[in-house]
Amino acid sequence: MISILYQNNDFIVVNKPAGVNFHSEELPGLVVLVQQQLNLSEIYPVHRLDKMTSGLLILALNKPTAQRFQRMFENHLVEKFYIAISDQKPKKKQGWIKGDMVAARRGSWMLTKTQTNPAVTQFISALIHPGERLFLLKPKTGKTHQLRVAMKSLSAPICGDARYGDANRAKLEDRGYLHAYAIRFELQQTPYEFICQPDEGQRFLQADCQKLLKAWQTPWTYFK
Repeated sequence: MISILYQNNDFIVVNKPAGVNFHSEELPGLVVLVQQQLNLSEIYPVHRLDKMTSGLLILALNKPTAQRFQRMFENHLVEKFYIAISDQKPKKKQGWIKGDMVAARRGSWMLTKTQTNPAVTQFISALIHPGERLFLLKPKTGKTHQLRVAMKSLSAPICGDARYGDANRAKLEDRGYLHAYAIRFELQQTPYEFICQPDEGQRFLQADCQKLLKAWQTPWTYFK
């Protein structure tokens, strides 16, 4: 069962589990699973999450709403906030990550120093305990694998990310530690704010991490 966090006549907000594909491949993907679970005749994805990523995801229930969300995402009117954990020391603990993303081998991407059409991410971080750090990330753009590439560029790949981190070490993790934590927007003059605590993953559920997340209950207050 996919956890439904909110539903009205125009859209639903779900908590996507880690390890579930967005689109159907060999098994039904998240969109199909939600459509079947709610017995919906139509459902419209308006953004997506990688397979390893859990957390908040919006699905429109009619075409006009889907088109409104599409324009909102294009105009950067939807604020999204993610949390991630790394066990590597970052080059910096807060600030901006900016650069063009270019295709690398086998479907991966890499960040360059050029700024033609850059991926832009703002972040802060806090130490969970020595050797483990929690990051709060706000992407200003919506590039494929943007946050995973951004974390790698900090020399702090996300725990459990086999593509952008150490594949052998990733096998020892119980999940990839990237979670869509919060989202806010205004739709038809109504403001919406959603927060979704991670409910799976030993690193996310440990007491010291939970204590930090309690301090980040309104993540938009940390970013200008």
